[in-house]
Amino acid sequence: MTLFKLTRRAMLAAGAATAMALSPIMATAQTPPGVLIVGQIAEPKALDPAAVTAVNDFRILMNVYDGLVRYKDGTLEVEPSLATAWEISEDGTVYTFTLREGVTFHDGSAFDAEAVKFNFDRMLDESHPYHNTGPFPLAFFFSAVESVDVIDPLTVQFTLNAPYAPFLSNLAYPTGLIVSPAAVAEHGTDFGRNPSGTGPFKFAEWRSKEAVVVEKNVGYWDGDAKLDAVVFRPITDANTRTAEMLAGGIDLMVEVPPVALSEFQDDTYTVHEQAGPHVWFLILNAKEGPFADKRIRQAANYAINKSAIVNDVLEGTAAVAAGPTPPAFAWAYNETLEPYPYDPAKAKELIAEAGAEGAELTFYVTEGGSGMLDPVAMGTAIQADLEAVGFDVKIETYEWNTFLGEVNPGLEGKADMAEMAWMTNDPDTLPFLALRTEAWPDKGGFNSGYYSNPKVDELLEAARVATDQDERAALYQEMQTIVQEDAPWVFVANWKQNAVTSDRVSDFALQPSFFLLLDDVAKN
Repeated sequence: MTLFKLTRRAMLAAGAATAMALSPIMATAQTPPGVLIVGQIAEPKALDPAAVTAVNDFRILMNVYDGLVRYKDGTLEVEPSLATAWEISEDGTVYTFTLREGVTFHDGSAFDAEAVKFNFDRMLDESHPYHNTGPFPLAFFFSAVESVDVIDPLTVQFTLNAPYAPFLSNLAYPTGLIVSPAAVAEHGTDFGRNPSGTGPFKFAEWRSKEAVVVEKNVGYWDGDAKLDAVVFRPITDANTRTAEMLAGGIDLMVEVPPVALSEFQDDTYTVHEQAGPHVWFLILNAKEGPFADKRIRQAANYAINKSAIVNDVLEGTAAVAAGPTPPAFAWAYNETLEPYPYDPAKAKELIAEAGAEGAELTFYVTEGGSGMLDPVAMGTAIQADLEAVGFDVKIETYEWNTFLGEVNPGLEGKADMAEMAWMTNDPDTLPFLALRTEAWPDKGGFNSGYYSNPKVDELLEAARVATDQDERAALYQEMQTIVQEDAPWVFVANWKQNAVTSDRVSDFALQPSFFLLLDDVAKN
């Protein structure tokens, strides 16, 4: 039986399971052995690691591609991958990587130093012939790279314009995954629908709104995967995803709604939990409208009952956030910060002081998305709290990819606030990409609320070139104090990620990186 027939049979089984789950008499269907059906939270935007930002997409990409380095299992520590070793110059500006011999891309072309150079030149050099296959929204990760040079076929050298502490960690992030130059040359701007990497699974097909299918890459340099194939199904509605899991239509469900966790407590399922660097927040439009006034931004932080959201909406699966840095980055986290207390009286006082009583707010809410938890219910609760202190809040709800298309270019002229969540690899990532002045959307960043504070800019620039971790920590902690006071966001929650697997799945574990690594997973 061919792979496509097998995976289509799996899809038919999943469809039957859904029908049975929604019928008066519950029944279950079994998906085929060796084929893992994953219930994803949304359709991927693309399968080009240089072109995407969402963990939803990364969960697929990490199984199709490898980077020069990767995170060690269960940690955010860097270990070798396509590079077997590296040396760093004494001044911290030159990284020389020794590459793994005998590795080929899924299309049969060779992995070597020229391929590595192609990847980073494509992303960073506007004159590169394939630069226009972008956009490259996380090229910020490698903005310190001045040049990439081929020393010999198995040696590549990166020269940075200054020491850059997060460099190795960023290479382990999906933006650093290595794509096939031959496939980019063949498919051009369509490469994101025709991916080719060196990972444990190779791309088979993408049926829009239905499934992305990957199959075992026989002869993978790090050992063959135990699964024959993985089918990633976009099931945007959390209730439908839950019903499919209960009916046997999917084998693995990510981001289980807190209210559904109790349905997976028997021996038929395993619920997995893993802490990681996550923050859920509201972007506030600091450029125009009510939130251009810091007092109103602070008022929003006082007005929203974050403890009620965490305990009642999220069923205790998260903690109230105190600032922009997740506590999972223990070495960089400012433990002296306390979350804004729920104080509607203080909120009303600040609103009256600013003369903003009755202000109208447009609030962008998403139906779901990477790390967004229960965004509609959370948005409704936030709307009620803000209206209780005198705001007039209008919610506009969007599908995840449409939502990103509205929010990432900036809120100016459209909205006063928007939900957002980030899952990051380094304490540099989120503030550098979303809180610096130079990260405003028109400059290529994700500072969609247009926050600007020169001192924050200075601290973030200093922290990324500091080679001493204690020095970096002090800089990040000072930044957190300033940002909390300025309140460019409403700091809502830090989540403990979860997933559920059926009793047919073994050897699965969540990662603190929030990625799905499936090469060691088995299914009977």
